[in-house]
Amino acid sequence: MPTRRAFLARTTAAAVVFPLGASACTAGTGASGAGGTSAKSLVFGKTDGGTTFVRNYNMFGPATQKSPNSEMIYEPLARIDYSDGAKVKPWLAKSLEFDEAGTTLTVTLRDDVTFSDGKPMTADDVVFSLGIPLADSSFNTGGTTYERVAKKDATTVTLHWKQPAFSEVGQLASIMVPIVPKHIWAGKDLKSWSNPDPVGTGPFTLERFAAQQVTLRARDDYWGGKFALKELKVVPTSGDAVRAQLLRGEVDWALIAWNGAEKEYEAKDPERHLYQKYATGGTYALFFNTARAPFDNVHLRRALAMTIPRKDIVTMLERPGTEAGPTGLVDEVFGDAILPEYRHKVQAVDAAGAQRELALGGFTVRGGKLVKDGKSYAPRLSFNQDYGWDPYANIMIRNWQKHLGITVKQVGAPSANLYEQQQAGDFDLTINFTIGGGVAGVYSGLSSRARRPLGEKAATNFGRWKDQATDTSLGKLLGSNEPAVTKTATAELQRIVADQVPYSPIYNSYWFIAINASHWTGWPTPERFSHVPFPGLGPDATLTLMGLKQAAK
Repeated sequence: MPTRRAFLARTTAAAVVFPLGASACTAGTGASGAGGTSAKSLVFGKTDGGTTFVRNYNMFGPATQKSPNSEMIYEPLARIDYSDGAKVKPWLAKSLEFDEAGTTLTVTLRDDVTFSDGKPMTADDVVFSLGIPLADSSFNTGGTTYERVAKKDATTVTLHWKQPAFSEVGQLASIMVPIVPKHIWAGKDLKSWSNPDPVGTGPFTLERFAAQQVTLRARDDYWGGKFALKELKVVPTSGDAVRAQLLRGEVDWALIAWNGAEKEYEAKDPERHLYQKYATGGTYALFFNTARAPFDNVHLRRALAMTIPRKDIVTMLERPGTEAGPTGLVDEVFGDAILPEYRHKVQAVDAAGAQRELALGGFTVRGGKLVKDGKSYAPRLSFNQDYGWDPYANIMIRNWQKHLGITVKQVGAPSANLYEQQQAGDFDLTINFTIGGGVAGVYSGLSSRARRPLGEKAATNFGRWKDQATDTSLGKLLGSNEPAVTKTATAELQRIVADQVPYSPIYNSYWFIAINASHWTGWPTPERFSHVPFPGLGPDATLTLMGLKQAAK
């Protein structure tokens, strides 16, 4: 049997949940004149945070709208290294070590970490922070599954699970489970407190907050080291506006899927205009609300999945060859872990097969509505308007009408609204992404432990999937330290996703990052990176910014 430390060197993460953002963006807002004007400033153009920002740094609270980029102020105990097989590695923790049973995790803390008010981070702060999701399920936005946390000594904390949880350590890398100072947070009503003046262990402090620009100042006493830059400015913008802002050098850094970026951006200044993509290991997928009829019927799910025009969608996205396979595992990340019958498999439209599935499910279609047992259904497809998903939704809807005769209504929503709907299960069909460290991270959102009744917020498992075979396989994957067991469980889960279709993968998910390196150099590249330059990953953004140097004038 592998030793505990050998296991931790290769362990994978549980699901990581990323909020979809706040309200809709409007073209023309943002950073005019802001970027690059200060010699020590870097400007991040936030395209999914709305036209104005809200001052709310309470990450555990129920409010949907939060302050932007709080992950630069608050930090988790661990990080997921996507350059190294999505392994979980310590961050605020010095080490993470399971016992032989896999039910108790010992977290040894760094002893050099201080909060931005100068007070040291201690085991008391960690126990308090990790206890918040246990105190009230509405605070468990990170989908944590441990049942108890305790202080062992001043620098050691233990977490306890009912069952083996070797592959669940990744939840400690979630930005939704940050370490906060007990001396400030204790006694606050976390359901109403907005934490307007945040104090964290992270590399930045809040210098100025305005509705259309947040300025963060780099700490001189950050435990991780020094920065060449002094200020990180966050400005609200939109996908359309940020293109021009990047070209003019008003924005240094943005997250944007830019079709045609090679010609419209990179070619104009190949040395300084960088457009990068990093595989997340997951996919964008059609999720079914399996707690609602008729989407609890596997034959209907198969029929809808078989008539998704994936090739047309990736062609419109200008990402040929990125159609997702039926398992939701991406070939370029998971390689040989994918079963041979699913490896590099392209899912073509199968109209005849879909019609057969509808018949097997006992469905007919009348006037565009699904009919079964005297009841009729008019499905709705919800998606993120902030991501410009309207045309892809239209492609899917037209195909369902063409091949199945079903009329599906398009119900796009801004990021924050959609995320709230998905958490509450207020949808029929929706588009979301699967993401996480390793196979366990991609699939752990299917666990019935994460299932909540309709109307209650779910941290994961938005589709309300409940299946004994899935739980059994996940139990083996998450709770075993034996490679042969986890390999078998991985195979079983692939077949469940492909055959039972709790969700249907559409195309492979990437982090798309646009950089104007006119002011700052030293950015990672997809060909050579040890951390992804993506702000939502917290520690990765810290490592990215720490590695930057001012460009020569």
